[in-house]
Amino acid sequence: MSDAVLYIVATPIGNLGDMTPRAVEVLQSVALIAAEDTRHSGRLMAHFNIKTPMISVHDHNERQRLQTILDKLSAGENIALISDAGTPLISDPGFYLVRGVRDAGFKAVPVPGCSAVITAMSAAGVPTDRFIFEGFLPAKRTGRQQQLALIKSEERTVIFYESTHRIIETLNDMVEVLGADRYVVMARELTKTFETIHGDKVSDLLVWMEQDHNQQKGEFVLIVQGVEPKKEEGFSAETLHVLETLLEELPVKQAAALAAKLTGEKKNALYQEALNRK
Repeated sequence: MSDAVLYIVATPIGNLGDMTPRAVEVLQSVALIAAEDTRHSGRLMAHFNIKTPMISVHDHNERQRLQTILDKLSAGENIALISDAGTPLISDPGFYLVRGVRDAGFKAVPVPGCSAVITAMSAAGVPTDRFIFEGFLPAKRTGRQQQLALIKSEERTVIFYESTHRIIETLNDMVEVLGADRYVVMARELTKTFETIHGDKVSDLLVWMEQDHNQQKGEFVLIVQGVEPKKEEGFSAETLHVLETLLEELPVKQAAALAAKLTGEKKNALYQEALNRK
């Protein structure tokens, strides 16, 4: 088995200054670059004086290209996979290829860098400890609204990509399905000259964008803040343990009063709970 490697190389999403030195080094050193669009990526290669040969690997030929990639890896040739922009496989082609390479026993090595999802999240000012990335919403209104309905009660932050052709329609659907007051951040043209990051109630965000046609142009990331978590009814297991322990030694009223001091819970509620347990 050859020790050759398939490198998964992230490229800039706009600002060429975000290209990492490691990415340039890898792209210059491999025998072949598998690019989503060779003409598009050719401009990037020219900027960094990368003369490595390229072949196209996209949604329509990924399965056919796998054997070509495996043959070259078997011959000991390292290969790099890139997308048009950002990190390959993140709402881009490449999953089938990477799986096939790994299943054949070769290494798939990530060379990290830009990702529009993470770039937008870092500057959105919404909770980021738990989030879901949903890629692009369906193109048709019915499918789009059905997809939005599925995340209406989602407590985690939800991230979507959207195109300039559908951004206003999507925001209208969000108002209708998620409610006018849902907080949404629009991140547009990230790292580029006209980068915009604007958050507001989705109804106000929609009005703001409708009033400025320039804000409707470009590539979009939409970040939807999740709903407030529902507070659990009743008491925590720890509070109940304290109450039960005190009830073993004290009358109900005294046990409830002392439990309230120890846990910070309301005395009357604990008294009622104690009565229920007697």
